[in-house]
Formats: sequence, structure tokens, C-alpha cells
Amino acid sequence: MKTVSDVLKVKGAEVLTALPEGTLHDALMILRENNVGALVVVTQEGEVTGIFSERDFVRYCADKASLSLDAPLSEVMTSRVICVDPTYTIDHCMAIMTKMRLRHLPVLKDNTLSGLISIGDVVKAVQSEKDELIDQLEHYIAGSL
Repeated sequence: MKTVSDVLKVKGAEVLTALPEGTLHDALMILRENNVGALVVVTQEGEVTGIFSERDFVRYCADKASLSLDAPLSEVMTSRVICVDPTYTIDHCMAIMTKMRLRHLPVLKDNTLSGLISIGDVVKAVQSEKDELIDQLEHYIAGSL
């Protein structure tokens, strides 16, 4: 069974981050320039304090009669962040994402941000596991005939 660590070995451990005092505009620029849907909000010391996603931006826009792109990210981000450990299985992550309706999970190793997995990463890992199982079964059947 694949783990978060297995996914990060393939995907890489780079995580896009922003500071809580950074502006909404700056965060949106990071998302656009990197073609991603979320970034992790961290303090100067690297402590995870939130996550900012496209969904947070939509909620911010819907809740404001007039919005400011100069608003600090701390006002827009989701501050209750569910994080996972590199040893978590992909099935466990999928269950968390489904139950909590999340699309991104920061990965913490020894309380240090060490990656970010998305629902796309989870789907890709599950599909890879299924393909490997099908391949093994086909070889088993072909070898036993």
C-alpha cells in the first residue's frame, strides 16, 4: 500500500508558501504563476498557520460587499489545517479528504512542513496501485495457463 512518502518521492517535496501578513493579491499571483490551487500559509519560523485555496478566495468574495486584494492572507485563509504524516497510507488520506471535503493536505514530518498532497496526487496513486495489481494478476494468469 502506497504512503504519502511514496507520493512525495515521485511528486517532489516542494511546497508553495506565503506569510499570513502577505496580501491576498500576492497569494493569487503565486497560485496563477504556478498553476496550482492552494498554498500553505506559514510564519517566518516555518510554522503552518493556515492554507489558502481557490475555495477560500470564492468564499471571501461571496462574503464581502466590496473586497480588497490588499487584505492580509490571515483574513482569507482557512486556519484549521488538517495535516498528515509521511507514513500515512494513501487510503487514509483519501478517507480524510472525503470526510472533511478537502482537496489539499500539508505533510508534516517532525512538525516541519515537508510536502503537500492534492486530491489529484491521491487519485493518481490509487490508479497506479490498481494498474500494478492488474498487471500482476495478468502475469499470474498468463504464467499459470
